[in-house]
Amino acid sequence: MSTATANPDLSGIPYREVELLQPDMDKTLLPDGTIILKSVVPLQEFDSNIIRTFLACAEQHPDKSAYVQRCLNADGSRGDWIHQSFAGAKNDVEAIAQWFINQSVTGQDRLLILSGNSIAHAMMRLGAMAAGLATCPVSANYSLLGGGYERLKYVVDLVQPTVIFAEAGAVFRDALDSLDLNQRVVITRNPESLSNSAVSYESVCATTVTDTVQERIAAADLDAHAVYMLTSGSTGMPKAVIQTQRMLSTNLHQAFQTLGKAAGWDDVMLDWLPWNHVSGAFNLFAAAVFGGTLYIDDGKPVPGLFDETIRNLREISVPYFCNVPTGFAALVDALEEDAILRKTFFRDLRLLLYGGAGLPQPVYDRLQQLAINETGKRIFMTTGYGATETASGCMAIFFDTDKVGIGLPMPGLEVKLVPQDDRYEIRLRGDNVTPGYLDDPEKTADVFDDEGFYRTGDAARFHDDDDVSKGLAFAGRLAEEFKLGTGTWVYGGQVRAKVIDALSPAISDLILCGIGRDGLAALGLPNLNGLREITGLPDAPVEELLRHELVKEFLTHELTIYNKKHPGSSMAITRFSFVREAPSAAKHEISDKGTVNQAIAAENRKGEIDNLYGVPAPDEVILL
Repeated sequence: MSTATANPDLSGIPYREVELLQPDMDKTLLPDGTIILKSVVPLQEFDSNIIRTFLACAEQHPDKSAYVQRCLNADGSRGDWIHQSFAGAKNDVEAIAQWFINQSVTGQDRLLILSGNSIAHAMMRLGAMAAGLATCPVSANYSLLGGGYERLKYVVDLVQPTVIFAEAGAVFRDALDSLDLNQRVVITRNPESLSNSAVSYESVCATTVTDTVQERIAAADLDAHAVYMLTSGSTGMPKAVIQTQRMLSTNLHQAFQTLGKAAGWDDVMLDWLPWNHVSGAFNLFAAAVFGGTLYIDDGKPVPGLFDETIRNLREISVPYFCNVPTGFAALVDALEEDAILRKTFFRDLRLLLYGGAGLPQPVYDRLQQLAINETGKRIFMTTGYGATETASGCMAIFFDTDKVGIGLPMPGLEVKLVPQDDRYEIRLRGDNVTPGYLDDPEKTADVFDDEGFYRTGDAARFHDDDDVSKGLAFAGRLAEEFKLGTGTWVYGGQVRAKVIDALSPAISDLILCGIGRDGLAALGLPNLNGLREITGLPDAPVEELLRHELVKEFLTHELTIYNKKHPGSSMAITRFSFVREAPSAAKHEISDKGTVNQAIAAENRKGEIDNLYGVPAPDEVILL
């Protein structure tokens, strides 16, 4: 059961001490109403050469652990921690770089990484960067979920990799067999498990290093293509966003100057976010650049996998923890039941960060109550804003506020806010912004305005038009806006976040419906722990929980309150039902961050949505 009371007033409880940047902003209002917003604090000087910085860290503390991961047992479980020291990482990175150089690679050669987060993945990523190759990490789902591997084939055709890294060859055998491997080299730990010839990872790491590696690092073009990060592909096949070393380094130092001293990126990190996503990749590079120790968490915020995260958090105390809202909801449940977990989790904690969606207020309140009970103080919680095209988050909340929002720009970033009715379109410019998309000049030209600002496609509002320091609030993604059958526009992202907040803890996410319909409806993803709390039935099966009268009463009551607060047709929910089956990663309905891809999930559930709007309404549908 929750330890927090309803809507507790925690504002009088001080935060645990945390060192953050001052939110001093320069706001320029142009004649057409456009606003240019930037920090008055300049971005500190830094070395943009990531590999040179990494090698300096290795020289400074060679015995310190750089990357740590539990060993993989034969039965698929995880065992003891394996540590890769900075000295060991330096040796492997230089050997991998030498191997690439021995293959006579050029700036046109590319490395495709199929494997998920691992020590070897980190070594290959840094080794390729040292040699001057661009790397493209892809979601493991592209290779592991079977079918025709259409997305994987598309990415291979787009990126044209010279080398493919598949750490566990047996796992990726079928995916590799589906590809044209002519003129391509596969690197794996177990070449004997593949149908085609391959090079062993161990032999690559055994390459004798020459002075050529240091020469290549010193001569690196910091504006050349270093990484291709794939977009989610929610409306089609993914685009490959170009990232350079200068772009990545700028973002790393923007964030470190703003949040990093509190976050301890030079200390200890534990993170599960996939490295084919910018938020996860940030941590990979943060460890290398700032000399921190990154514990690779093989858990995920989904049922059956989050137990691994809890296991790790019971052992590893961190100053900073990041997750998506569903992960925090599961974490709160575990913290309330596990005294050892609470002690370890809060021991060194100074900063919490959530992303992917809005954090429900009840989850926030319960988490802070747990922190107060354990430490006597609240923990500063932040969120931010960024995109694949901006390297990672480049705006954040780094000031005391009780408002949910996207914060303010970090040093070195200009934000252009272009008026759109009662909101502003967000546009960004800075060295952390991508030069464009691989082999897509038309799309590249389309996403930049005539002053070189990247058009994010997102909208924002000021919390207080007269006080910039209170930050910006997210006001919807323009691509998620749609019209009801009445012609009324709906700000889909904004509505979804508010409904999730209203129905917590009964749901963890939802699919918002209503395109071409007379009113809005929602298909909710059940939060089983929350439903068990509502019903008082800790061992009840899923179907019983979904049909339980107390659940129906809770949902009806909370939606009625929500609709009274938001009576307009652009926000009010007229119908609700639980999804018939959970969104599927195999169907690309779930992102690697664990959030629902709204467009694809709705497209795959046309029949279910028709049923939701049925007349008469089916028994499982709540009418409002």
